[in-house]
Amino acid sequence: MVNASVPPGGGEGSPDTAVSDESLKKAEQYIEAEEGATNRFSGPFAVFVSLVAVAMSLFHLYTAYAIVPAQELRPIHVGWVLFLVFLLFPAARRFRHRVMPWDWIAAAAAVASIAYMLHGGDDFMDRNTLPDRTDIVFGVLLIVLLLEAVRRTSGWILTVVVAAFIAYALFGDHLPEPWEHRGYELGRLVGHLYMTLEGIFGVAVDVSSSLIILFTIYGAFLQFSGAGKFFIDFSFAAMGGKSSGAGRTVVLASFLLGGPSGSGVATTVTIGSVAYPLLAKAGYGKEAAGGLLAAGGLGAIISPPVLGAAAFLIAEFLKISYLDVLLMAVIPTCLYYLGLFLMVEFDARRFGMSDVRFRQVDSLWVLTRRYWYHFLSLIAIVAFMLVGFSPIASVFWATIAAGVTSLLRRDTSLIPYEIFTGRGGVVGNLWNSGLRRALEGGSVGVLNVATTCAAAGIIVGVVTLTGLGLKFSSIVIAYAAGNLLLTAIYTALIVWVVGLAVPVTASYIICAVIAAPALIKLGVPDFAAHMFIFYYAVLSEVSPPTALSPFAAAAITGGDPYKTTLQSWKYTMPAFLVPFMFVLDPSGQGLLLGGSFKNLAHADWAGVALVTATAFLGIAALAAGFQGWLLKRANAVERVLLLVGGLLLVYPRGMVDVAGLGLIVVAVILQLGRRRPPAPAPAG
Repeated sequence: MVNASVPPGGGEGSPDTAVSDESLKKAEQYIEAEEGATNRFSGPFAVFVSLVAVAMSLFHLYTAYAIVPAQELRPIHVGWVLFLVFLLFPAARRFRHRVMPWDWIAAAAAVASIAYMLHGGDDFMDRNTLPDRTDIVFGVLLIVLLLEAVRRTSGWILTVVVAAFIAYALFGDHLPEPWEHRGYELGRLVGHLYMTLEGIFGVAVDVSSSLIILFTIYGAFLQFSGAGKFFIDFSFAAMGGKSSGAGRTVVLASFLLGGPSGSGVATTVTIGSVAYPLLAKAGYGKEAAGGLLAAGGLGAIISPPVLGAAAFLIAEFLKISYLDVLLMAVIPTCLYYLGLFLMVEFDARRFGMSDVRFRQVDSLWVLTRRYWYHFLSLIAIVAFMLVGFSPIASVFWATIAAGVTSLLRRDTSLIPYEIFTGRGGVVGNLWNSGLRRALEGGSVGVLNVATTCAAAGIIVGVVTLTGLGLKFSSIVIAYAAGNLLLTAIYTALIVWVVGLAVPVTASYIICAVIAAPALIKLGVPDFAAHMFIFYYAVLSEVSPPTALSPFAAAAITGGDPYKTTLQSWKYTMPAFLVPFMFVLDPSGQGLLLGGSFKNLAHADWAGVALVTATAFLGIAALAAGFQGWLLKRANAVERVLLLVGGLLLVYPRGMVDVAGLGLIVVAVILQLGRRRPPAPAPAG
C-alpha cells in the first residue's frame, strides 16, 4: 500500500483531510444510485444466490466459444438477469436485505415468460404480427416485469421514459403533427417487442449477452486478483515527488483502473478514498479535489480496452469490429488525459501547491517486477483482436490469462494455494476463493447494465416501428436550417439533456436512434456521428441531476456537490469540445483514424498528425484559459484570447486554425511582456 507523508518542514496533515468511514459510506450510496442498491444475504440463501450468479457467469463463458443461437441466448440472458434482479434488488429500501413473497413471484414470472417464448420455437416468432391471446399475456407480463426491474436498478426516471415510448406507440394517432403516426394495437406492439429480435431482444441485449457480461467477468477477475490495487500503487510510485504529483497520480490511476472497470463512479470512489488526503495536503480545496477525482473517473468510460457498455453498442449499431471502436477511441482518449495532465500542471503553478512525498512500501521497480503480469491481460485483449480473434473470443482468453497469471503469486491467486496441497478440502477452498467471488461478481455487476439494455430495446423497437427516428432528425435539421454546426450543437444539447435523466448506456441508445440520423443526413459519416453522440452521452456522469461521479467525489472530500460538479466541468470541458472536430469537417475525422483498421493503409498520416496537433493545441489553450494560467497567471484579456483561440482550433479549417493559433501567440507574447506573476491564490 501507499501512504502519504507531509513535505519537509510541514506538520502532519489535519484530521479533516482523512477519508472517514462515513464519507465512504455516503460515496457508496452514489455507486448504488448508479448500479442499484442490492440486498446482502447470509446463510443458505446467500449460498443459493451465489451459486446462481456463478452458474450464470459459467454459462456465458461457455457461450464465448460454443455456438448458441441468438433466439435462445438473448432470452436466456434476460431471464437470468431478471431472476437475479428480483432477488437482489429490493422493491423498496424498507425491504432491503430480505426477499419478500412478491420478489419470488416476480422472479418466477420472469422465468415463465422466457420459458414460454423458448418453448414456442420458430412458430412463436413467425406469428409476431398476429399473436394469440396467450402470447399477448406473457408479452405484457414480461414488459411490466422489465419496467419494474428498471425501476429497482435505475430508478423512476428511466422507467417513466420507457413507459412514455410505449404510450407513444399505442396512442400516436392522437398526437399532433409532426409527431403523429397511425398508432398500434397492443397485440401488434407486444408482437414486435416480445416475439422478434428487434425489440426487447434486439441489438442492446445482443451486446449485453455476448460482450458486456464477458467484460464484467473479466473486470471482476482483475479486481479479485489484486490488479486494481496494483494499478493504484503503480500510479503512486510513478508520479510522486513534484508539486503536481498528487494530481498526476489521480489521472494515471484513473486511466489504469478505469480502463478495465468501465465505471466512472466506482473509479472515482476507489481512487478518491486513497488519493484525497494527498490532494488535500498538496493544496487542493475540497471542490477542486472532488472535481479532479470525478474527471478522472469519467475517463473510465472513454478509455480502452473497455470504454463502458455503450462502446460495445457502437460496434453493433455500425456493424463494425469492436477493435475499430478501440481504434477510434485512441486519439480522443489521449487528448482527454493530456488535457487533464495540463490542468493538473496549471493547478500546481496557479495555487502554489506543495510537494507531497510518498512513503513507498515498494519502489516502482519492485512493484513492476512482482506484479508485471497484471498488465498482460490488458494487452492480450487488443493483441488477440489484432491477430484475428473476435472481441468475444479475445475477452474470453484475456479472462483466462488473468486467471492463470494470478497464480504466479500467493497473494494474487484466484485459487488458494492450499487447494494444491489438499489442506482445507477442495469444496471449502473453492467456495472461499477469489475465483468464486469473481464469477459471482461478474454476473451481479452486469445486472444494472443488462436491465438498461433490455429496457432500451423497448425504446429502439418503438422507434423502428413508428419511424420516430426519421421524424426527429427531420425536425432537428429543420430547426437548424440545414446548417451542420447548428445541427451538431442541437444534437449535443439533446444528448446532454437526455443524459441528465438516464444513464450513459440508455442515453447513447436513445440518441443513436433518434438523433444520429440528423447528422448522417447532412453528410457526417455514421461512425463519426455515433462517436460524437457517445462522448456527449458520457457527460451525464458529470451533469446534474445525475452527476453521480462529482456527487460521490464530494461525499469523500466533504465539499459542496454542486460546486464540485462545476469543478469537474472545468476539468472535462476542453476535451469535450473535441468531438465537434469529428463532425464539422472531414479532416477532423482523422482523430478517429478513419473509423476502421482497413482504412489505415490509405490514411493521410500527415493530415492525421496535423489535426491531432491542432486538437492538442486547442485543448492546451482551453485548459490554460479555464485555469487562468499559462506561463504565469493570465489576466482577463489573455484568458479571452486563449479561450477564443482554443475554440477556433477546435474547428478544423485552415484559415480558422491560423486565426486561433494567432490569438494564442498574442496571449503568449502578452504573458512574456509582463515581468512578475502575481502571488498564488488559495485553491478553490
